[in-house]
Amino acid sequence: MEEYIKRALQDIKDYSVINDVKPISGGDINEAYYVKTEKRQYFLKCNTKVEPEFFEVEMEGLLALKNSNAVQTPHIYGVYKDNKTDFYSIILEWIEGEATCTTGAQLGIQLANLHQFIGDSFGYDHTTYIGELKQVNGWWKNWSEYFKECRLKPQMMLGVQQGKMDSKRLFKMEYLLDHIENWIPNNVSPVLLHGDLWGGNWIVGPKGVPYFIDPSVFYGHNEMEISFTELFGGFPSTFYEAYHEVLPIDEEYHNRKEIYQLYYLLLHLNLFGEMYGGSVDRVLNRFYAY
Repeated sequence: MEEYIKRALQDIKDYSVINDVKPISGGDINEAYYVKTEKRQYFLKCNTKVEPEFFEVEMEGLLALKNSNAVQTPHIYGVYKDNKTDFYSIILEWIEGEATCTTGAQLGIQLANLHQFIGDSFGYDHTTYIGELKQVNGWWKNWSEYFKECRLKPQMMLGVQQGKMDSKRLFKMEYLLDHIENWIPNNVSPVLLHGDLWGGNWIVGPKGVPYFIDPSVFYGHNEMEISFTELFGGFPSTFYEAYHEVLPIDEEYHNRKEIYQLYYLLLHLNLFGEMYGGSVDRVLNRFYAY
């Protein structure tokens, strides 16, 4: 592995001696390393089982967040591709720090500022990844149609292919899709979303400043992002207080947030199995009986 890492660093013009390489835990699909050379410290993610463009898509997403001037992201040194060995990696700035009493509020303010970066349409101009699964995009004028066609329906069809949609689950999914406009509004603005914002996709840097990592960006309804932060936790109460002070949430949010969470539950069902089936069914049952 050190030989591959050496090649990746040389690709970004760091020919200095590597002083330290340590594996970093926490990812589900990639190997990750702390790397220290005589020149600087790096965070390096690598994989030999992904598509060649996998890390280029991540880099583009980080650049989209950075260019919004709303949030902090690690500096990107480059993406390395060795097509002969299928070794692909992204080399980022090493971020390290300790949370302070203002970190949660800073995170909420950053996200609220990001959610004021408005686009012309919903979606994105190319396919992205969430975990190892591809997300289709394209540009849509209608939010509920985009959410149905590019988020819920592909996960439903993948569930069918993988045998994770029995007849009852599939029937209720199709009912929800047919009636999606009863709950998902179309009078909303397409704002830039991180797209995969759970508790493991933000980290703390120097002076307690939060940094966003591992995005799956697209333009959508900000409530979808907030709903995911609530699904698995990892965000302090100060985060929500600061966010809502900058960008108040609609009073109808609590009546529809579970439909937004359904996308992420379906995703987890397809990635990790039936342990998420009960949560999927709970949401489907609620809106089927609505």
